[in-house]
Amino acid sequence: MGKRQIVIRQSAAESIAKISWYIESKGMFATAEQFADASYDFIEKLADQRKSHRLCRDPDRSALGFKCVSFRKKYTVVFIETDIELAIIEFIPSKLIRW
Repeated sequence: MGKRQIVIRQSAAESIAKISWYIESKGMFATAEQFADASYDFIEKLADQRKSHRLCRDPDRSALGFKCVSFRKKYTVVFIETDIELAIIEFIPSKLIRW
C-alpha cells in the first residue's frame, strides 16, 4: 500500500492539542489521549495513494483547492493532496464551516 508523505501545519497540530487539553481538563485523561491518537491515526489513513478525496463544500476553501473530510461527524480535516504529499491545513469543529 503506497503512502504519501504527511505534513501537518502547526495550527492543525495545535487545534488537536487544544481539543485534547479541553477533554483532559474535564477529568477524562485517557479519553483525551485516545482522541489525540485517533486523530493522528485518521490523518495517517488519509495518506493512502489509492484514494482521492472531494473538494470542500465551503466555497472559500473549495476555491483554494482544499479538500475536506469529516472526522467523527464533529470535526473537519482540511487538507491539500498531491501525488506525493498530503498537507493538513486545518483541524476544526464542523460548526465553524459556513456555506
